Amino acid sequence: MAGAEWESLDECLKKYLPLADLKEVKRILYGKETRTLDLPRRALEAACQGDFELQGYAFEAAEEQRRCPQLVRVGLVQNKTPLSTNAPVAEQVSTVHRRIEAIVEVAAMCGVNIICFQEAWNMPFAFCTREKLPWTEFAESAEDGLTTRFCQKLAKKHGMVVISPILERDHDHGDVLWNTAVVISNSGAVLGKTRKNHIPRVGDFNESTYYMEGNLGHPVFQTQFGRIAVNICYGRHHPLNWLMYSINGAEIIFNPSATIGALSESFWPIEARNAAIANHCFTCAINRVGQEHFPNEFTSGDGKKAHQDFGYFYGSSYVTAPDGSRTPGLSRNRDGLLVTELDLNLCRQMSDLWTFKMTGRYEMYARELAEAVKPDYNPHIVKE
Repeated sequence: MAGAEWESLDECLKKYLPLADLKEVKRILYGKETRTLDLPRRALEAACQGDFELQGYAFEAAEEQRRCPQLVRVGLVQNKTPLSTNAPVAEQVSTVHRRIEAIVEVAAMCGVNIICFQEAWNMPFAFCTREKLPWTEFAESAEDGLTTRFCQKLAKKHGMVVISPILERDHDHGDVLWNTAVVISNSGAVLGKTRKNHIPRVGDFNESTYYMEGNLGHPVFQTQFGRIAVNICYGRHHPLNWLMYSINGAEIIFNPSATIGALSESFWPIEARNAAIANHCFTCAINRVGQEHFPNEFTSGDGKKAHQDFGYFYGSSYVTAPDGSRTPGLSRNRDGLLVTELDLNLCRQMSDLWTFKMTGRYEMYARELAEAVKPDYNPHIVKE
C-alpha cells in the first residue's frame, strides 16, 4: 500500500497522460473544470516558508437576474502531528496549535471566510491504541476548553468562522466523552457544537471504546457566510446522515476525517462527491496526513500481529460542488491548505435542474423505514 512515497493521483495523471487524454480523464473524474484562484504572492511565499502546500480553486454559478452571487471562501487544513507521540502531551498540543496558527494566517491572507480542521486535529489519532491515557486527560469542554479558546482568538482576529473537531469531555453528563466539532462564529463566539453520529467498529478503528454515538442529531449553523454542517469522519459512509444535514438547510457540509489508505482510499474520492450531487450542496472532505507511531503495541483483535500504528493517513482533501465538479485533491504526503471559492447560488440552481428534493419521496421512505426498524418487521419480498 502506497505511503508517503506516492504524492497524489493528480500528479500521477499529469505525469503519464498526454494533455488531451488528461483533460478527458479529469472531465470524468472531476466534472467541469474548476478555475484556479490567483492567490496572493505573500501567501504562497509564507506557505513555502512554512513547508505546507497551498492550492486555490473556484466554482462558478450561472448569473442570475434576481440574486447577486453569494461568494464564500472555505479553507481545508490537513496536517501531520508535528511531534512524536511519546512527547509530553502538553508539548504536543502547544506545538500543533502553533502549526495551525501559521496555516490560518495564510488562510486569512487568501480571504478565507470559513476554515475547517481535520478530525481530532489537536492530538495524534490515539483512539483504539493503548494511549487512551494520557489523552483522555486532555479531553476538553467544547464551550470553554483550551483548544476552543485558542480557536476563538483565531476567529476573532481574522473574522473567520472556525470549525474545530476535538475530543470532548462532557462534564455535565458524567464526564462522558464525545467526538465533537465546535463551530465558532467569525465574531469569536461559540456558535454551537455537533457530535459524530456514527462510530466505526472496523479493524483498528473500534472507536466505541472511546466515545459515544452523537446525540445532537443534525444541526445546521447559520453563519454570516452561509449555512454549514459538520459530518464527522465515519458519517460520510451513511447517505442518510448527509441527507439530514441537507434537509435541515446546509449549503456546505464539512467532513473532517482521519482515515488510512488500506481501509478507505478507494472510497474517498467518491463519497463526498456523491453526497454533493445527491443533496444539492457543497461538500468538503478533509483527511489527516502521515503515519503516527505509538509507544505501546496494540491489536484490533482480528488475529493479526500487534502493531504500533494504524497505517498511512493519505490526506487528499478536496471540495465538491452541487453539480458534481470537484477540485483536485491536496497531496497524500504534505501538510496543506486548500482554499476554494464557492458561489452558494449553485445549490438552488442544481436543485432546480435535477429536482432530487422535489422527487425524493421522503414520506414513502419515512413510512417504510418506520416499519423496517420494528422488531417484528417482515421484509416485503415477492415470491413465486
